[in-house]
Amino acid sequence: QLQLVESGGGLVQPGGSLRLACVGHGIGLLYDAVGWFRQSPGKEREGVSCITSGSETITYADSVKGRFTISRDNAKDTVYLLMNNLKPEDAGVYYCATDRGYGGSYCPLTPDYDNWGQGTEVTVSS
Repeated sequence: QLQLVESGGGLVQPGGSLRLACVGHGIGLLYDAVGWFRQSPGKEREGVSCITSGSETITYADSVKGRFTISRDNAKDTVYLLMNNLKPEDAGVYYCATDRGYGGSYCPLTPDYDNWGQGTEVTVSS
């Protein structure tokens, strides 16, 4: 069984940075594609970025390209999301999700993942 725990959220001013972490407890993340999603009140869950098991494929939503960087440390069963130049519209609850079924060449930005964490909240405000 896999339990995902996100951390690193908080309050940051516009233009600031945060680094989120998603740790997989239990069977680990080694063979999983991992996605980061966010949701703000009244909006649907939005895919932000994803990374395949061996980092062969990385995908970003257009809204975060050039500002966010996803990476993973399989030895630590951890996936990171470094968020720079944060904007108020980046605020929301950020979730990580994993799925072992996508192989090494594909990861979706749609919420078609088997396992989800509880989320960590990001607030961008001056």
